[in-house]
Amino acid sequence: MSILLIGIVLFLGAHTLTTVRRTRAALIEQLGFGPYRGLYSLASVTGLAFIAWGFHVYRQTDWVQLWTPPVALRHLTLTLMWFCFVAFATSGPQPGRIKGWLRHPMLVGLKIWALAHLLANGDLGGMILFCSVLAWAVYDRIAVKRRGDMGAPRIDHFTRADLLAVILGSVAYGAMIFAHPILIGVSVIGH
Repeated sequence: MSILLIGIVLFLGAHTLTTVRRTRAALIEQLGFGPYRGLYSLASVTGLAFIAWGFHVYRQTDWVQLWTPPVALRHLTLTLMWFCFVAFATSGPQPGRIKGWLRHPMLVGLKIWALAHLLANGDLGGMILFCSVLAWAVYDRIAVKRRGDMGAPRIDHFTRADLLAVILGSVAYGAMIFAHPILIGVSVIGH
């Protein structure tokens, strides 16, 4: 479990640093933007790798089941994950009505992802991982709002970007249903 915890701290710590604007600015001034960006990326990728590796080790050796989610929550998770993928797909540069509704679609998608996985997983490692990500995403949304970044502007009509986001999000969602057992080791249908 310690590898998982180190990964969470490293990944979310690097992302939290970006919200502490004075510290971030001082680091950029001291290191330069390129080296700062490189170190930030290295910390993020390393943290993500530790999370994946740590969760794999945890599943093999330290699994602690706290509760067993009812089947209905798994169905709800599958539904929420479609919204998650569509939210992620709207985070591109093109304006759209969905993007305007969500304001910060990547953060919305991340919150949905974490919540959906909390509903479907009743183990200790899953609770720690998904609660951490959900708490961080809520924190980051508050930090973004405090900086005055209201996110994507609202528009009154649907655009091609909305259609594309729904299509790409749906395709990615379908692909992940089939890839989840290979990448994560857990089947999401028939489980």
